[in-house]
Formats: sequence, structure tokens, C-alpha cells
Amino acid sequence: MLEMAILGFLYDTPLHGYELRKRITALAGHVRPVAESTLYPAIKRLETAGLLARTTEPGAVAAPRHVLTLTDEGRRELRRRLAEPVRRDITDENRWFTVLAFLRHLDDAGAQAAVLRRRLAFLEEPASFFYEGDRPLSAEELDDPFRRGVLVIARATSRAELGWLRETIAALDS
Repeated sequence: MLEMAILGFLYDTPLHGYELRKRITALAGHVRPVAESTLYPAIKRLETAGLLARTTEPGAVAAPRHVLTLTDEGRRELRRRLAEPVRRDITDENRWFTVLAFLRHLDDAGAQAAVLRRRLAFLEEPASFFYEGDRPLSAEELDDPFRRGVLVIARATSRAELGWLRETIAALDS
């Protein structure tokens, strides 16, 4: 998801590494902080793949800075990843938020709706975090107030997201 976030933010505007790191941290840093030791190798991989270009600009006060720009191939790659997210991008909430943050870069409303339908289908599958054998347990069946809290919060979040997904899909379809 780091690579998708890099491509997504650079789709909007050229950035230098420090600014890119700040934006990625703001998007998902509370869950997965972005270390320089992770960010810069990912930038290098994308650059080597021809998805990013690097230019050097003079610094205002300090040393020159490297500004990263998305290439045409990088734009195509981001749109491909958005149109065809892997299952984990749909099922993992943090990865899903990254997809959602950049889904507007898909120009086709039908393609956007197709991605949202995949998330909707996932959320409509019966699931729980806690089971008795193979049977998922509801919040009402749990004696543990903390586990019950997990399910109550997850249910409320899912209801809100389901409503938003249905509303947005209907808008995209019309």
C-alpha cells in the first residue's frame, strides 16, 4: 500500500520526499508509521520501474532537494492498481482506505462503482472476530464486555460504511 500511496499523492502534484512522507503519515501513519528506511527504497523501486522521475531543485535555505514526479507510466499503473485491487486491498481496512483515498483517479464511474461493489460484497458477508466452533458469535452472545465492545464498534462502523457504499454506488450508476 505504500507504493499505491506514493503513486496516488504524486498523481496530484510533484513532491519532495519529506512532503510525501508527511502526507502518507497523515493518511495511515497512526496505524503504520512510515519510516525513511521504508519510504526511500519504495521510491527507488518505483523510479527504477519507470513510474517516477526525479529532478533536483535548489533548496530555499539548505541543500538542493529532489522532487518526485509521476510519469505517464506511473499514472497508468496507479489507475490499474485502483481498477484491479487485490482481495487484501478490499478486505483490510487500512489498505482499503488507501484505495479509497485515490479512487477518484479512475476516470470511469463504472470502474469506480465496480471497486465499491467488491467492498460492499465483502462487508455483506457474515463475519465476526469471535467464534464458537465454526459459528460466528454476535455481540449479544459475548459475556466479555471488551470483546462485545469490539463487535459493537465494528457493527456500527460497518453499518455506516454500508450506507455510504450503497449511496455512492447509486450515484455513480446514475
